Amino acid sequence: MRRLVLAAVMVATAHGALAADMPDLPVLRGFVNDGPPANRTNWQGFYVGGQGAYGSSDMDFTNATRDITAKLLNRTTIENEMQVSQWPVLGKTAVHGNGFGGFAGWNAQWDDAVIGVEANYLHGAFGGTSTGSMERFQTLSDGYTHDVLNRGTAAMRISDMGSLRVRGGWAWNCVLPYAFGGLALGRADIERTTFIFDHFVNQAAQPGFQDLTFSTTVSSNQNSHWIWGYSLGAGMDVMLIGGLFARGEFEYAKFAAPINTSVATVRGGLGYKF
Repeated sequence: MRRLVLAAVMVATAHGALAADMPDLPVLRGFVNDGPPANRTNWQGFYVGGQGAYGSSDMDFTNATRDITAKLLNRTTIENEMQVSQWPVLGKTAVHGNGFGGFAGWNAQWDDAVIGVEANYLHGAFGGTSTGSMERFQTLSDGYTHDVLNRGTAAMRISDMGSLRVRGGWAWNCVLPYAFGGLALGRADIERTTFIFDHFVNQAAQPGFQDLTFSTTVSSNQNSHWIWGYSLGAGMDVMLIGGLFARGEFEYAKFAAPINTSVATVRGGLGYKF
């Protein structure tokens, strides 16, 4: 009898302890969540940072001297009949460069979705130079056989470039991968020079007018010239500690200018979100 009483007391004690623990089980609470997940990083708010960049500038100088050559040879026989200004004297070039700068922006966050605006700036040395020449022979309507040489040189150096972007990303724990697009703005020094030499001969002409030469040159220099375009890219921000985050990014910027130019860079930086 005493053994049965002892067993009943032990069962009752265990049942009471189990009942006391049951309200803490998630299945009894229906998984009710009264706040954001503990592992969700808060990206909302204002942020600033600094960055370094390395990349290449791809420049197409094919049309760089056409307008100044056409103006120089306006209404001449060699331009009217040989289209000297349209000759593809120059070519393409790609040059590596580097720079440093900063960024500042504002994020808005809805659950894991992050949308923001950002101003991004880079000071560096991106640019290139092209030199070339073409020579052609042709008998024209003036009765002379013309030996025309067109030699051109062009250079473009971008010292400052930036972008005004719209960003969109998705937060995953402490990582924020994102993509962006926007307006690109740059400041560049542009130099262009064309040289024309014409040796023309007419065996039927009067003495003194059979063998003639003509040469002329013109240059155009634009210092601190503003160039415009668009910017596209993607990157990733990683929250390190507190509001301090690291950034890795790729940007492609395309500019409309007398010299068709694009600049592609990879960037790394540190920022702080307030």
